[in-house]
Amino acid sequence: MAALEKAFEAARARPPRVVFPEMGAESRVDAAVARLRNDRLAEVVELGAASEAHLAALLTTRPMKESLARRMLQKPLIRAAAMVAAGQADLMVAGAASPTRRVIEAASIAIGMADGVRVPSSFFLMIFPDGRELVFADCAVNVAPDAPALADIARASAMSGAALLGKARVAMLSFSTGTSGAGASVDLVREAAAMAGDSVGPVQANAALNSAIAMAKGIRGGDANVLMFPT
Repeated sequence: MAALEKAFEAARARPPRVVFPEMGAESRVDAAVARLRNDRLAEVVELGAASEAHLAALLTTRPMKESLARRMLQKPLIRAAAMVAAGQADLMVAGAASPTRRVIEAASIAIGMADGVRVPSSFFLMIFPDGRELVFADCAVNVAPDAPALADIARASAMSGAALLGKARVAMLSFSTGTSGAGASVDLVREAAAMAGDSVGPVQANAALNSAIAMAKGIRGGDANVLMFPT
């Protein structure tokens, strides 16, 4: 079963509570909300006024002066994230009308990082006409991460890939495969791959995706479904 079909099936079986802080301000968001409701894929939770529960959740995640926390809760993104932290919603969806950095900022402040995650990151789920499904990470948030950060992103992306695709096979991309090339960027990817564990790298994209090419280049794999981009 394809990733989206599995996600829809899981959502219908147990509709998550979703808050959209940009609802009413972006036509695409409103259309998505209507579809979720019509297809019974989610329970859309309205973004209400700031409450004491939101304040308590925000202060628990990020200790600060109460007066500052109350001011921050006037921002829809922060308030929506606080709803998740307070248990009033299972997730928030945002970014159609807000900069990515503001969405990440709100989640980091009000919800915090998942256990074991040090660096916030993103991934794209790429669905191709031939049925292949790949995770591309991190193509939207981190610029030139160092080796520890790249390894952290790889581990987080592997968890996302496993949740969506069943099993994550991670390839740390580079212009060089194995020991065929040298340079600072190759060394960085090699170090990150060693730190991340259970991944192949450095590896060129053709070897990461084609087992015959991988074999010819003397490396294992060729069947990656999570591609880690170094920048």
